[in-house]
Amino acid sequence: MSTIYDMTCRNIQGKEESLATKKGKVLLIVNTASKCGFTPQFQGLEDLYKKYHAQGLEILGFPCNQFGSQDPGENEEILAFCQTNYGVTFPMFAKVDVNGPDAHPLFKHLKAEAPGVLGSEAIKWNFTKFLVDQTGAVKERYAPSTDPSDLEAAITALLKAKAKPA
Repeated sequence: MSTIYDMTCRNIQGKEESLATKKGKVLLIVNTASKCGFTPQFQGLEDLYKKYHAQGLEILGFPCNQFGSQDPGENEEILAFCQTNYGVTFPMFAKVDVNGPDAHPLFKHLKAEAPGVLGSEAIKWNFTKFLVDQTGAVKERYAPSTDPSDLEAAITALLKAKAKPA
């Protein structure tokens, strides 16, 4: 069975990146959109990134246009929007599908490991968040309405768990 670390993803600049480079990090993986009611969550995500990146948190943003066509721009436009409006410095990736036959393998894996309400795997909207521990295990799935600041306790618990000597 493949793990999250066996996957590659195209970054927003178009370069393939192996997720193996994220081993040992706590990951928060989010499907994003730049024209959504939840778009201001970029600021909360960036705040978490600035606060915890040095301790081992990585936030991975994946633009998606599947929900109300709320991210219609090209990758370069999306990146410029995120940087200009929210000062985003966390890694952004190329636009992906998160549902359906063309769903990116990463999101297929995340959905299988952390189903939604009533066991549904489908992602319902932009800014669904998946928290992954340092071993690649998907620990939790959060709804689009969950504010990034509400994830702080779960993130710090994972960061502290890793910091303790074995």
